[in-house]
Amino acid sequence: MKSVKVSLASIEAVRNFVEVVRKFNEEIDLSSGRYVVDAKSIMGIFSLDLLSPITLTVHSDDCDKVIDALKEFIVE
Repeated sequence: MKSVKVSLASIEAVRNFVEVVRKFNEEIDLSSGRYVVDAKSIMGIFSLDLLSPITLTVHSDDCDKVIDALKEFIVE
């Protein structure tokens, strides 16, 4: 399992993010505060506060390929 912060500041960014995430079979969550949603759900993502970075968690032993595919969204 690995967690990173991501920024999804526009509708286009959310759409592109979901396209990438849906290519993977791993369980991937996004969380903001106490809310956790499936990262493959556009409606779930829009229920989060997207004004600040949110936490992406990949539930897998081999999460590096997922993190690499999402590097354009990752913030430090």
